[in-house]
Amino acid sequence: MKGVIFGQAIGDALGLGTEFMSHAEVLANYPNGIYTYDQIIQDQHRERWMPGEWTDDTDMMLCIANAMLEKRGIKLDAIAHNFKEWFKENPRGIGRHTYNVLSIADYERNPMRAAELVWELSNKNSAANGALMRTSIVGFCEKNVATYAEKICRLTHTDPRCVGSCVIVSELIHHWVWHGEELTFDEIVKIGRKYDKRIEPYLQLAKEGQIEDLTLDNEAMGYTLKTLSAAIWCLYHVNNFWEGLLTVVNAGGDADTNAAVACSLLGAKYGYSGYSAIPNIYIDGLCHKGLLDEISDRLIDLLLG
Repeated sequence: MKGVIFGQAIGDALGLGTEFMSHAEVLANYPNGIYTYDQIIQDQHRERWMPGEWTDDTDMMLCIANAMLEKRGIKLDAIAHNFKEWFKENPRGIGRHTYNVLSIADYERNPMRAAELVWELSNKNSAANGALMRTSIVGFCEKNVATYAEKICRLTHTDPRCVGSCVIVSELIHHWVWHGEELTFDEIVKIGRKYDKRIEPYLQLAKEGQIEDLTLDNEAMGYTLKTLSAAIWCLYHVNNFWEGLLTVVNAGGDADTNAAVACSLLGAKYGYSGYSAIPNIYIDGLCHKGLLDEISDRLIDLLLG
């Protein structure tokens, strides 16, 4: 569990360094690649964060975590309330789709309807990665993981591609945390087919292709299936946490979200400590490490106590 939480925050914080860059721009700004928080260039976008500070991806994951701690379980109204309170603080980096949903005045009265309305106004084309980026924590639930992942996704994102993405990642994390095993590829594909036929080609490409084949830095960089493919790619092509972190971050695109999701999976798979796990340099360099320690310890006590 601690590997998931820290993995997500680390991928988010380092990924900020290449967020919205093409691969060519990554190479121009970081000729030898980006490896540490203190390398992050301080341009107009990135100067809003301190080196080692996470973005909206992990903020929203913590909205869910804090609701779980407050209510001692999953309560959708508490999660929606935390999302709205976070939104009122004018958060940095919030995605356009999530912004549109949370800006609805009476969002908390019927959050799923608010999300559905925004989706319908997009001609049912909006399938952004703003729900997938926060879903890692849902995998901590001991039971009903798919149901919770679906419902929490739909608090802001209605599209079935978003819902399927969230269920896949949540179920992967659940199986590592509670059963110490990885879902097979056939099991992952089966979950995807349940929600939308457009998911499977991205899964196949992630398993069989190279990182370049995912074109993470193209114009669809905020697409939920792009982010899902980056995370699934890591499961089949890297052998430790840091290899996945650095490969995804240096690919560019929506790199903070891609790495947040990928590294939450890698944190579940390889753990918080150990040879293949998270290097201390990334843990120690986080701006709010103490907060993550506290949240991790309280969640572990709640779920295992």
